[in-house]
Amino acid sequence: MSGLLVLDTATPATVVGVMTGGGDVVERRHDPGPGERPGHVSEVLGLVEEALAAAGTSLGRLDRIGVGVGPGSFTGLRIGIATARGLAHGTGLPVAPVSTLGALAVAAGPGPVLAVLDARRGEAFVARWEDGRELVAPRAVGPAELGAAAAGATLAVGDGAIRFRAELEPAGVLVPEDGSPLHRVGAPGLARLAALAPEVARDALLPDYVRAPDARPRPQARQ
Repeated sequence: MSGLLVLDTATPATVVGVMTGGGDVVERRHDPGPGERPGHVSEVLGLVEEALAAAGTSLGRLDRIGVGVGPGSFTGLRIGIATARGLAHGTGLPVAPVSTLGALAVAAGPGPVLAVLDARRGEAFVARWEDGRELVAPRAVGPAELGAAAAGATLAVGDGAIRFRAELEPAGVLVPEDGSPLHRVGAPGLARLAALAPEVARDALLPDYVRAPDARPRPQARQ
């Protein structure tokens, strides 16, 4: 493989990476500050250009595009997937879906890891991985269910692990300090999974929402 591009917009961060044929990964990212809205739309294409330039390559010299399909922010996922589809259409490169929770987990190490993302609504998105394999598929759980979800894991990572530290640590799971890079979705984890993921048709590249949208249509008034 001569290289690949990865991107993820499932969380507030916009993450882009390029893995070269030698296995090195260049990452460029935008992490919104306190009170700042995610910059997915304004940042993603610029970060793609920066990452390609830093890696000394171009889209035409890569083999595929990998994109995080969640679970995560509904709006963020749509932006990331639309971007990946657009780049694939323009270059003819194949696309591969990547689990955002899986990228967190594989970057944290080979042991049993619970990847946890803040799902809002008082819930968390969780999935358990070990040795690069998904053992428990992504799902949304409430705080009272986190202890059971963590069964078999020794480490929990992600912004949801920070938020629900009080529920996870009593279950015997280590949660790294809040500032640890293990809590951030990063290009190395995305690239590792994207290199092995099966390719799909562009139109089959779909978000893994896990649960129903936050916004629901208003019921029509009776006539």
